[in-house]
Amino acid sequence: MLLPARKAPDVNARTNRRTTVRRTAIALAASVSAFSLAACGVIGGSGSSSSAAPKKGNDITVGVLMPQKDIARYEKFDYPIIRDQVRALTNNEGKVVYANAEAKASKQTEQFEQMIADKVDVVIVDAVDAKAIAPAVQKAKDAGIPVIAYDRLAQGPIDAYISFDNELVGQVQGRALVEAFGDNAASSKILMMNGSPSDPNAAQFKEGALSELQGKVNIVKSYDVKDWSPEIAKQNTAAAIRAIGLSNIAGVYSANDSMAETIIDALKEAGVSKVPPVTGQDAELAAVQRILAGEQYMSVYKPYPQEANNAAEMAVAKVQGRSIEFDALTRDKVDSPTQKDIPSMLVPVVALTKDNIKDTVIQDGIYTVKEICTDKYKADCSAKGLK
Repeated sequence: MLLPARKAPDVNARTNRRTTVRRTAIALAASVSAFSLAACGVIGGSGSSSSAAPKKGNDITVGVLMPQKDIARYEKFDYPIIRDQVRALTNNEGKVVYANAEAKASKQTEQFEQMIADKVDVVIVDAVDAKAIAPAVQKAKDAGIPVIAYDRLAQGPIDAYISFDNELVGQVQGRALVEAFGDNAASSKILMMNGSPSDPNAAQFKEGALSELQGKVNIVKSYDVKDWSPEIAKQNTAAAIRAIGLSNIAGVYSANDSMAETIIDALKEAGVSKVPPVTGQDAELAAVQRILAGEQYMSVYKPYPQEANNAAEMAVAKVQGRSIEFDALTRDKVDSPTQKDIPSMLVPVVALTKDNIKDTVIQDGIYTVKEICTDKYKADCSAKGLK
């Protein structure tokens, strides 16, 4: 009953991409395949030698570790969606234990070790520091607790990984910035405000962006921002303005929306008359409003419900011994510095502009028109038919 794998979306800059990711199917195909297996009675069915007997029933405990609160999505979307999906998959018998590290790697290690001590059945971890979390992952492995790396590829013996296509995120951002400059791209000077050096995703975003930017624009300053700190991003922008002059900055590559906000603040405080194109990522509510108002050029919308729901499905399937369902959900393969061929799901992304807000974050129920179109933005919303 497995459905045929669907081909990944074609991207012009794929020719420059490293082959560390060996894609065999995109996430939607894997998810539909898993559903089809369940509908056919294969998963957990009797008499099938390829379907392992469940290790546990519905009375399971899933540990969820998120990295920080500065980025709104983790508390508002990811954790609640995972929690609700675990409950739905276990007839409300399963429970989720949650902790947020508030951008502190040492705190996350303590939280992880506490979950191991409490004998949770599986851990979903979005690592603050992919390398620093590896010893805790090993401890979980030694205790027989599966670990699913969520959103960021943790090091150590993880059982699975789910995230978005991170190099594609950077490519989408970089391409948007080049397109914003049009025929003036070659002479345009830009700043690069990249993510945290401790986050492996940040390196992939940066690599994807550079594949689109190098040779097409003039990158005059580039910064790697510790812990994705918006305040540090603002300080870096102010320093760049002093060094090269406000009028010489044609645009800014910002790796996410939280940094984009403070970058724009720094440009305004320096006296910019019109904010130049600034990219972002995460489709935060404030960013969507800035895009509508013309202050932020674009963001990258990552369908969190799909990522979070599938992470919960992976966790429950793993604990319950549903190997066929688990394999159907993890048909991609990725490598980390410590592990090869990690079973994975890579979820596609969308470039968010003022022209597709209705078809993305509103359609998917991330935000309502009322949430976006506050009094300050009513005219902008009306101009785009958001009512």
